Amino acid sequence: MPNGSNGSYEWKAVTLLSLGFGLVGLDRWIIAPLFPFMMRDLHLGYQALGNLIAVLGLCWGFSAIITGAISDRIGRRKILIPAIVLFSLLSGLSGLATGLVSLLFIRSIMGVTEGSFCPASVAATADASRPSRRGLNQGLQLSTFALFGLGFGPILATQLLLVVPSWRWVFVLVAIPGLLIAYLLYVVIREPEHVREQASAAEEHRWAEVVQSRNVVLAMLALLCAMTGVFVLGAMMPNYLLDYLRLTAQQMGFVMSAIGFGGFLGQFAVAGLSDICGRKVVAIFSFIAACILLIAFIETGPHPFRLFTLLFLLAFACFGLLALFTGPVATEAVPASLISSSIGIVSGTGEIFGGGVAPSLAGYIAEHYGIQNTLQLALAGLIAGTFVCLFLKETAPRKIRERIETTVTATT
Repeated sequence: MPNGSNGSYEWKAVTLLSLGFGLVGLDRWIIAPLFPFMMRDLHLGYQALGNLIAVLGLCWGFSAIITGAISDRIGRRKILIPAIVLFSLLSGLSGLATGLVSLLFIRSIMGVTEGSFCPASVAATADASRPSRRGLNQGLQLSTFALFGLGFGPILATQLLLVVPSWRWVFVLVAIPGLLIAYLLYVVIREPEHVREQASAAEEHRWAEVVQSRNVVLAMLALLCAMTGVFVLGAMMPNYLLDYLRLTAQQMGFVMSAIGFGGFLGQFAVAGLSDICGRKVVAIFSFIAACILLIAFIETGPHPFRLFTLLFLLAFACFGLLALFTGPVATEAVPASLISSSIGIVSGTGEIFGGGVAPSLAGYIAEHYGIQNTLQLALAGLIAGTFVCLFLKETAPRKIRERIETTVTATT
């Protein structure tokens, strides 16, 4: 464990970092269930929705790549605390937007700040965790993104719309908790000794060494594929349910929440399971399961409980993949001094293409060919990810230890 760390610090740090990442998800995704109502006031179309999701993803991706490397040099705290303060304030400002241009500007800067928070927070969780719990803890932290953003978010948004004057107030209200978490992070999170040592060690490694790792490159591609599935579904699902399947707003909120609750359980369960069964086999199985479940979802009509069940299981697999590649796979692919850089490059690349390009393309498909056809794009990403994972190198500490023990036994 990190120098000076203990079990008490581990649970406090992981809890706060998990809550912080949950607010990243809430502030990022609250726009999706609100968008059908924003469309009328601001005269926006499906393409605008795709572009708003995309611009945040693109800015998140470039920011994560850059600040991940910076975090390895200056430490986690100097990135984490300003980032959470800024993205919370920017989320509130979204409620003051008067049109597409102002929304695009606000969401772009918001993407920069949330992208900064991601690699530093995941690396900070690794710093605080025992190696045997690394996958579980990182999965738990990352799981709150889905729980808050796509689980509680749709329910919170649609219920608040019943009591507040307009959708603008929802943005303002959900921004407040981030400021409290920022203060608690300031009080609790510390830089372990080995992270301070890594700051100088990182200078000795060339940044290009990160992308020379086979697993980093494969994780980038696999995360891109998984994010294509996740973010196309997350962005287009509210309008798919309302406009294509003709569900009510409350039914839409209920079905949409399946993404969050399934994703929440999947992110720590899949990453935690990979501690035991290995990263590669869990990744392949999760992609195959996601493909089967999405095909079943596409064939399902306007049946809220059936849709909820399929979407819950689909999100379990898809978000579990996000946690697996952003967390333990990226962490174990490089030397300790480059962990945040690796997480930044993997998550950043996935965001640029899976979270940025894919939703914009989905918006184009919805605008010109019908919103129901956007699900085919998500399916294509998941199928491609299955083949990418066939080439992963196993890095789970338990599996490596078993392999070494087997080799020693065979030679004695």
